[in-house]
Amino acid sequence: MRPIELSPRLRSVAELVPKGAVLADIGTDHAFLPVWLLQRGVIERAVAADLREGPLSKARANAEKYGLQNQMSFRLCDGLSGIIPEEADTIAIAGMGGETIAVILANAPWTKEGKHRLLLQPMTSLYDLRAFLSGNGYIIRMEHINREDRRLYVTMEVEAGKCVPYSEGEKWAGRQWRGMESPLRADYLEEMLFRARRALEGLERSVRTEDVPRRELLRTIVPQVEAMREEWNTWQR
Repeated sequence: MRPIELSPRLRSVAELVPKGAVLADIGTDHAFLPVWLLQRGVIERAVAADLREGPLSKARANAEKYGLQNQMSFRLCDGLSGIIPEEADTIAIAGMGGETIAVILANAPWTKEGKHRLLLQPMTSLYDLRAFLSGNGYIIRMEHINREDRRLYVTMEVEAGKCVPYSEGEKWAGRQWRGMESPLRADYLEEMLFRARRALEGLERSVRTEDVPRRELLRTIVPQVEAMREEWNTWQR
């Protein structure tokens, strides 16, 4: 039977899973990620979890289709609520918003004990997720930027530990350092700067009192991301 193929977005997560890992795939949907990894012998076994019975049924069907049902278990649960810490050493959470990922981790404080590798791929609210991680006992070791069609995706390698506080600009666009390997970093900075400027322009026209905190935040973020872009460009020369 022909092996399953992953989209570039999910492939970017799969490539960060270490050989011999035991994976918990949260929000597994069709279980494409664990099936792909098991077919290639990257992982030993996997727990596939989803909040809804429909996707989990499709995950079970895919496991049976490829003869992997003995290497996978399935959980109908909200986030990590149905996962025992000892069941996995690597946790993948992809395909949902950053705020949702933050809630999942907040409800599973054992993820801060230093025994698990977290691979997080938020679709939205990256600022909120970075703010949560950096302020709650996690370290973002690396952010991998990948492109699928015209969209850029960020996959974060995260582990427990004390983090140097992030600036507002870093929460918006991620941390960078000299010598960092990230071919799409310049494109990502441009995109994030464009989004910040556009959001600020809209808020500058607002007369609503409730928009003031967001406007002041963006007034801080924009020059910081501009400085990050210039710094990155200087490093590439």
